[in-house]
Amino acid sequence: MRQRRGVRGREYAWANAKRLQAALEEAGIGYEHRPELAPAYRERYTAEILDGADLSGLVASLPRNGAGALLCVERDPEACHRSLIAERAAAEHDADVTHLLPPG
Repeated sequence: MRQRRGVRGREYAWANAKRLQAALEEAGIGYEHRPELAPAYRERYTAEILDGADLSGLVASLPRNGAGALLCVERDPEACHRSLIAERAAAEHDADVTHLLPPG
């Protein structure tokens, strides 16, 4: 189960909802999208960790002239907890957020 109907990244193109549905149909297998049964990573991380975190110290420690960075091994911000932290810092502390992506 998954919450989104698509998966990010070219290497997962086979899991695109339309391609997956077509392949399953061709194989005689039914497909039903049920997001309520998907892992709720975003909601759990927010409720269990982020809601209890005080980001004011983090934001205050960022350089006034220059930039700070949140790092993670995930390539895409949408697949990582750092985007949730950055989103919260932007919303609650008026922090400017720019996601840097590797080329390609």
